[in-house]
Amino acid sequence: MIDQNTDGADSRYCLRIPLPESRGEQRADSEDEARRDEEKAVRCAQCGHAVTSPRERIDVQGMHQHTFFNPYGIIFEIGCFREAPGCGYAEPVSEEFSWFPGYSWKIAVCSACGSHLGWLYSAAGKESFHGLILDNLIQPE
Repeated sequence: MIDQNTDGADSRYCLRIPLPESRGEQRADSEDEARRDEEKAVRCAQCGHAVTSPRERIDVQGMHQHTFFNPYGIIFEIGCFREAPGCGYAEPVSEEFSWFPGYSWKIAVCSACGSHLGWLYSAAGKESFHGLILDNLIQPE
């Protein structure tokens, strides 16, 4: 905002720049945003631990959601997520029976309770992603 200088010294203009909010207000806003993100988390159905966020949903092979079966005939409905910081991983990495050609996988578990949540897929020269079992997750409303 530009105001005319009214201190009587001369007729120059001065520029008023609004000061940023105090650090306390900025911190409170950041905490509120973090709390809202936490409330919107995709959670482990077993223990309620925050696993990922809806904004991490991605399409792989043209879709977010896929239905597959493993060699034992067990059917899994999975959703693809870029990041899932609430996951831990079990070794070893495998290339056998990968549902995404060219990708290897390892089991992804809840880092809080150890429940099987899905798989982490990775391939040389490509971004890794998580295929998480939708029945093992609680989606935010």
